Amino acid sequence: MNKLYIGNVSAEASEEDFETIFEQWKIPHSGPFLVKTGYAFVDCPDEKAAMKAIDVLSGKVELHGKVLEVEHSVPKRQRSCKLQIRNIPPHMQWEVLDSMLAQYGAVESCEQVNTDTETAVVNVRYAAKDQARLAMEKLNGSMMENYALKVSYIPDETAAPEGPSAGGRRGFNARGPPRSGSPGLGARPKVQSDIPLRVLVPTQFVGAIIGKEGATIRNITKQTHSKIDIHRKENAGAAEKPITIHSTPEGCSNACRTIMEIMQKEALDTKFTEEIPLKILAHNNFVGRLIGKEGRNLKKIEQDTGTKITISPLQDLTLYNPERTITVKGAIEACARAEEEVMKKIRESYESDMAAMNLQSNLIPGLNLNALGLFPSGTPGMGPSMSSVPPPGAHAGCSSFGCSPYGGEGPFWASVLSASSQPLAHPESETVHLFIPALAVGAIIGKQGQHIKQLSHFAGASIKIAPAEGMDAKQRMVIIVGPPEAQFKAQCRIFGKLKEENFFGPKEEVKLEAHIKVPSFAAGRVIGKGGKTVNELQNLTCAEVVVPRDQTPDENDQVIVKISGHFFACQLAQRKIQEILAQVRRQQQPKPTSGAQPPLPRRK
Repeated sequence: MNKLYIGNVSAEASEEDFETIFEQWKIPHSGPFLVKTGYAFVDCPDEKAAMKAIDVLSGKVELHGKVLEVEHSVPKRQRSCKLQIRNIPPHMQWEVLDSMLAQYGAVESCEQVNTDTETAVVNVRYAAKDQARLAMEKLNGSMMENYALKVSYIPDETAAPEGPSAGGRRGFNARGPPRSGSPGLGARPKVQSDIPLRVLVPTQFVGAIIGKEGATIRNITKQTHSKIDIHRKENAGAAEKPITIHSTPEGCSNACRTIMEIMQKEALDTKFTEEIPLKILAHNNFVGRLIGKEGRNLKKIEQDTGTKITISPLQDLTLYNPERTITVKGAIEACARAEEEVMKKIRESYESDMAAMNLQSNLIPGLNLNALGLFPSGTPGMGPSMSSVPPPGAHAGCSSFGCSPYGGEGPFWASVLSASSQPLAHPESETVHLFIPALAVGAIIGKQGQHIKQLSHFAGASIKIAPAEGMDAKQRMVIIVGPPEAQFKAQCRIFGKLKEENFFGPKEEVKLEAHIKVPSFAAGRVIGKGGKTVNELQNLTCAEVVVPRDQTPDENDQVIVKISGHFFACQLAQRKIQEILAQVRRQQQPKPTSGAQPPLPRRK
């Protein structure tokens, strides 16, 4: 990616002119200039030199009355899905950049390029050529905070060569399966193996961490090769602000240590006398394994690092904030070592669960988890949204089931789950009756109905509590109406809320019963011959599935199927049953009349 294209070249320009310009700006080049009519090419020794030429010369240096345009030289066959975006405002938050890029298609990766310029540069890969082309057309030259963005293609080594391959016969494709990473297999999203480091810092130190015009945070980013999001707008007026650091484990630790040093210096300068502990945020689902049996893991970290570590109580968790605060007290170096050990345990738990989930990746066909908003986006620079993580307890008992409830990377979930089948373009609405403890109704409704309204809005579903069937009723029915994604979101939140509000014990799984109605003529298909289908359903999903015998169909000629189990077991059973019903409906559709079929050829 070190060959440059120089455009808008005057007819009077010569190789010596370019030699002079590159020497003047101290830009090394590794070969002669190839000067053509109106343009030229040159090779640079490395990417750093190529980037310097682009930053210093393009649109800024004039030669014989024409302003030169310099960009990467990309062969036509490699102008595919990869773009480079330059001149990004230095203060732009990653969340803003991510949302801007997502307007034009699915972003598979977004990586910052280290340069000496004040503005930022990123390399972006889109999922498809047309998406990259659209982004190029819309973004190139567009203004953002008084900066004109510059967008160009960069070589895409995985792009399919145009025309027949060199080894194949004319008119025939090369034989054999497509190679890994080729378009025949579909470009796989970049999966980030390490979850980001999230820390809480006192609000009064945020300015020092950012620095004048963002200089300090930019230096930290460059030195540690990390992407750092400071969530200044979250929780207006709060005493502390979260910071998300995306990098390798070493990069995260180095950035964290630098931030602690900046806070300590700022405290001395402002005569702030209180101790400033390191506060790490971790999802509740990791914390049990971090603590270890009888607290052994945590005690060992304290002894090895000479720190004092405490973890916020479960009572501090809320439905929309399932993170626990791990507070580490000690000297900066001791806290830094403790951070490494704490995050090592958390990453091990995360990777273990991701591997388990990957083994069972085809269990929920047709459910577009990427569209749910339940899992934080994983492309670099996209920090997890606190309102988008499933609640604690939603995972109860599902680790053996292979599902990771606390989220992971959006593109990762989308890639593994859409591999089995694609979701319907317009999924049909479904009705599920979910039974919860009668005492939990107040928690689900919330003060003046606020919680159930928020839940309904978040899930995109209609959620209503049915009247009690009697004074002594121990359960109440929640009626949820919406498509599969809405069902998933609504039921996930309800399971989590019950765990959060302690309607189930700390070591007790949240298991609920759900009812769905099926046409009476399809009940036999759910049961299967000799109960074969329903037994297979139970073995596959870990849920209890019952079609009560001797039911009297209701006014719509429907009967009830009862599903009991933890969240993911219930979800999988519901999806599988809906699959069976879809097959039945397809078979019930009238077949075209014989007159509409093309005539069969006569035998000679």
